[in-house]
Amino acid sequence: MPIELKMPALSPTMEEGTLAKWLVKVGDTVSSGDILAEIETDKATMEFEAVDEGTISQILVPEGTDGVKVGTVIALVAGDGEDAAAPAAKGAAPAPKAEAAAPAAAAPAPAAPKAAPQRATGDRVIASPLAKRIAEQKGIDLKGLAGSGPNGRIIKADVEGAAPGATTAPVAAPVAPAPVAAAPVQLGDIQTPHEVVKLSNMRKTIARRLTEAKQTIPHIYLTVDIRLDALLKLRTELNASLEGRGIKLSVNDMLIKALGLALVQVPKCNVSFAGDQLIEYKRADVSVAVSVAGGLITPIIADANDKAISAISTEMGDLAARAKDGKLQPHEYQGGTASLSNMGMFGIKQFEAVINPPQGMIMAIGAGEKRPFVVDDSLQIATVMSATGSFDHRAIDGADGAQLMKAFRELCEKPLGLVA
Repeated sequence: MPIELKMPALSPTMEEGTLAKWLVKVGDTVSSGDILAEIETDKATMEFEAVDEGTISQILVPEGTDGVKVGTVIALVAGDGEDAAAPAAKGAAPAPKAEAAAPAAAAPAPAAPKAAPQRATGDRVIASPLAKRIAEQKGIDLKGLAGSGPNGRIIKADVEGAAPGATTAPVAAPVAPAPVAAAPVQLGDIQTPHEVVKLSNMRKTIARRLTEAKQTIPHIYLTVDIRLDALLKLRTELNASLEGRGIKLSVNDMLIKALGLALVQVPKCNVSFAGDQLIEYKRADVSVAVSVAGGLITPIIADANDKAISAISTEMGDLAARAKDGKLQPHEYQGGTASLSNMGMFGIKQFEAVINPPQGMIMAIGAGEKRPFVVDDSLQIATVMSATGSFDHRAIDGADGAQLMKAFRELCEKPLGLVA
């Protein structure tokens, strides 16, 4: 009986992948631990190892095939005493499944139609507090309105679309549905010379997750200006002392440490929203945005609050290098309690980052630059950086977010706290 090699789930969220490259061919003998293929997931290219011994008798999914579902039989291995050249009886069945994998990715099933707004029934009206307040001011009876929010919830847009004094919603003029993603551009409509580039699994995942984040997470943004002169001076002194160990600290390494400490000092911001529950983390695992070919990945500095800056620097250098090579393991980029994204090296003064769910916040770092700044009641020139925190307002109140930004600023402006 041949052994079926199936498309593995290389991460908890993986549903399909690209069989990037076969490292064996039909007739090759393999042993447990041998590398059989390279598989591209939504975040990295990972190696697929053999578990059993035998001879490759059939390769059912050719390399380069996209959209191979987890569990699809991709190859057959003949065991001891079996004829590797003779296709097994079961071998014919998985083949059509493998061939169908690529078309499945090119022509996905149409999305389910968006549910029509639900009309409130009975005595209980499901509406947001803002919708109720607007309805009361305009004299609108909410019982007759159709809600376009989750589970038929009446929201602000539903009430604003109703006529003042209305007691029932007009049947012929339903309220506008919630915004949906714009339809993709039809290639036949493009007249300008162009090139069509196929989306990678990583880019598809980024598009899906960021759309979900902006549509479902109410972001609140808080910005502070931070003097960097003391931090830059300390960095110079630390690098001089670490030169013999071959370690060179970056400003980003020190900011990772500062965010980790700030999250522990303000634990109300080190949380995740989980429906009717709030997850409160006991340590700060900081995800750091790293730009890679084809997208973005966020390797994690676990326990950033307790690690020395030199340890953070060494670990971050290793993670970033392997991220660019697509060699990170799932546990090295999945999870994290908060994120940090630094675009200062590109000269970006200030920006607002999108939260990486299920995390509750992300810190966006701008460039440090010489600016006029009031120091000790006198106008001076200082190196100043703008930092903007994006917070999930379902889980983190504005006052708590402000406390985190204050703690982060103080740690950066009085950086001896980072090494104490």
